[in-house]
Amino acid sequence: MPPIVCSAQASYKKLPGLLELTDSYLQWTKAGDKAPVVKVPHAEAASLSRSKVGAPQVRLKIGLLSDEAGHNFTFTSPQPVALAERDKFEAELTNIIARNRAGALQTVPAPTKAFQAATPATPAPTTPAHGSALGTPMRPPSSRPSMSRAVSVASDARASGTPVGGDATTDFRLRKKVLLSNPELAQLHRELVMGGHISENEFWEGREHLLLAQAAAENQKRGKPGQLVDPRPTSVDGEVKIVITPQLVHDIFEEFPIVARAYSDNVPAKLSEAEFWSRYFQSRLFNAHRASIRSSAAQHVVKDDPIFDKYLEKDDDELEPRRLREERVDTFIDLGATSVDHEETGNERDITMQAGKQKAVLPLIRKFNEHSTRLLDTALGGPAAKRRRIDDGEPEHYAQLDLEDLHDNQASSGIVLDMQDRQRYFDGRANGAGNGDDGVHVDFREALQQSKASTEGWSSNLAQLRIERKAGDAALVSMTQNVASRLDVKQRKHDIPEGLFRQMTTCQTAANEFLRQFWLAIYPPGNESQALSTATPAQKAAKAAKMIGYLGKTHEKVEALVGAAHREGVDPARVQVAMKPILDAVNKAQDFWRLKNAKAPGAR
Repeated sequence: MPPIVCSAQASYKKLPGLLELTDSYLQWTKAGDKAPVVKVPHAEAASLSRSKVGAPQVRLKIGLLSDEAGHNFTFTSPQPVALAERDKFEAELTNIIARNRAGALQTVPAPTKAFQAATPATPAPTTPAHGSALGTPMRPPSSRPSMSRAVSVASDARASGTPVGGDATTDFRLRKKVLLSNPELAQLHRELVMGGHISENEFWEGREHLLLAQAAAENQKRGKPGQLVDPRPTSVDGEVKIVITPQLVHDIFEEFPIVARAYSDNVPAKLSEAEFWSRYFQSRLFNAHRASIRSSAAQHVVKDDPIFDKYLEKDDDELEPRRLREERVDTFIDLGATSVDHEETGNERDITMQAGKQKAVLPLIRKFNEHSTRLLDTALGGPAAKRRRIDDGEPEHYAQLDLEDLHDNQASSGIVLDMQDRQRYFDGRANGAGNGDDGVHVDFREALQQSKASTEGWSSNLAQLRIERKAGDAALVSMTQNVASRLDVKQRKHDIPEGLFRQMTTCQTAANEFLRQFWLAIYPPGNESQALSTATPAQKAAKAAKMIGYLGKTHEKVEALVGAAHREGVDPARVQVAMKPILDAVNKAQDFWRLKNAKAPGAR
């Protein structure tokens, strides 16, 4: 039997059982059975997701290469134990999935041979690495793959389809999610890619930012809530109660370790779980943990409790804190700061905001400081003293304000200027510089005197300045008319038939995509580091010629739309006005292409 890495009590399809992770498989065995019902090889693990923070059930879902739906497991142990068990499984499975993706990157060039097979015969089951017969059969390829899909997979063999460096499976999943979240883009994809007009990679070229945003959204983990744990009573059926959830219990144990210690010492030996929480919320210990100033009235409401009073600590309201921290509290979150942070005004203490004037506030200040510091350490990884890097001698708070995410990306190399007779241009400039003098000499003293003379009497001139109101009034009237016309268009009833309007939208969207593909083939992309693939000049020229051929049919489509509008009783001029901008753009692209071919060497 292979060694077990970790195990936990978990239910699968509402049936109790045991979930185990070995060095070869993730397996689940139903309670009372000996053979596992679910057995997933490590090589099949593709994705991992978990239930939200605060969810009543602790769940873990694993997606497979052969089945994106995968398997859902619910951990059935008590909430704190279940969370720890899930975190252990999640850490181990994350490493396994990372190894699978790293191995997939080295085997990506192989799919081109798979698409050369002409028969859709079902392949034999694959054999796992440890020789088990429980292999997962591969999916048979589609018997009629479209040409655009085949070209896309072949191009993915040359370069990854996503700019995030994922494998082919991740590429397909990201594109699918982007299309599902954008119905208009999905419609365009169906018309152009599924229609065989352009290939899959051509469609996504220039839309790498959508894939990057989707990948970033999936990899982003939700941080810990910043609110201090402070349960508030609510009214339930006329009674004042505190609703206890598993997440609230987890947060209380994490924020106040003394409560976790009291729970471990007394449940279930001395108290049941219900009795423990009922007595805790009426005890002095809970009142000491409240995120508010403890008034004398609250002191009389709470009850003495022989169990919880043993865990009480003296209020931390002395001038010096009870627990001295190894690293000082960050400047931006320290509520007890008493020095002026602005060095230009001096370093005198700010007596108006001095901490400790009200003794009851000191415990809250220190509690909030500890909570804020713990949040920063969790989010940024490690104590502030280890994160602090001041290489240039700047003050600490100035260095923290320098956020890397706000820096402008200056890595763009620009667009190379394509000049005709470049050598003759530079030779002419060199000859002109050699024949002329060294340059015009400027007397800086005289230039300075002229500048001073031109600014004399500027205050009196400024006082005499009178701005005509005609230009401002004309601009205001123009803007008002513009807003009124826009409002009139929005309020006017849309009387174009739905079918004709859909055809106009489809024609305009398709022409826009062909124009985008054409100009991408003519000019380099704005950010070449995110380009899907690098095409040769010959491939770009062929692509541009192909797009010009599609654009040449735009005028015929618009004429057909004008005829359809006339037959349906719609003013044809409205269709012509609506389609004029796209026709102008098409005409510009066609004129550019004709001029480019006329200047090409060997052109007639």
